[in-house]
Amino acid sequence: MKKVRLLKKEKGFTLIEVVLSLALMSIVAVGFLGALGTGSRGITIADEQATAESLARTQLEYVRSQPYDADNDPPVYLIISDIPDGYAIELNNIWLDNKGDGDDTDDGIQSITVVVQHHGVAVFELEDYRTLR
Repeated sequence: MKKVRLLKKEKGFTLIEVVLSLALMSIVAVGFLGALGTGSRGITIADEQATAESLARTQLEYVRSQPYDADNDPPVYLIISDIPDGYAIELNNIWLDNKGDGDDTDDGIQSITVVVQHHGVAVFELEDYRTLR
């Protein structure tokens, strides 16, 4: 009889309490893992954007460092080397008709648009102008 009294005085967890606590912990774990996945995707997108912006700015600075060539319509510039795998640069140069006379002659303003693509999808676009000085 003494053994029965000891068992009744001992406090422990019932099976229902254990199952409920495991269910609650699994819900929290699923939420935490989902947040980790979202954070990981966010870091990947931010890295892709930073790389694309750096490539676009480097290409734009290269074009701006070249001499202004009013004779070559449109001007042809090289695409920078050392581009990471999966990235591509599209460079568009056009002369702008700032006089409004409708002809295609060089009026001293050039529009430069650099589009960086990652796996065929445009990720970053940078547009700037350069003038004949």
